[in-house]
Amino acid sequence: VELVESGGGLVQAGGSLTLSCVGSGSAFSSYDMSWIRQAPGKERQFVAGINWNGGQTLYDDSVAGRFIISRNNHKSVVYLQMNSLKPEDTGVYYCASTRESSYYLIDSYDYWGRGTQVTVSS
Repeated sequence: VELVESGGGLVQAGGSLTLSCVGSGSAFSSYDMSWIRQAPGKERQFVAGINWNGGQTLYDDSVAGRFIISRNNHKSVVYLQMNSLKPEDTGVYYCASTRESSYYLIDSYDYWGRGTQVTVSS
């Protein structure tokens, strides 16, 4: 599965962005998908995950209530709608696929995109 992210950019605190991740290959719909971010000088951190059919989602406490993850398997796309952005949301956002239920375990992801930069100014 090849994954390509888009939608990142520079936004002021309080603003919104929507990230997209397009997957290639027929196996996309069989994978759970997550958004994972990496802030400067820090390790990759789980942000939000969605199961293969979109019926279950999981959010890190740092983004719960502000971010929404969704997917469209017909289009092989997963989205991350980010609202009320904060400077601490700054980082490179990756989408990644997994068949494991432990979304927080970064080593469990099979495929990764190259990432898209999100910068939130104060």
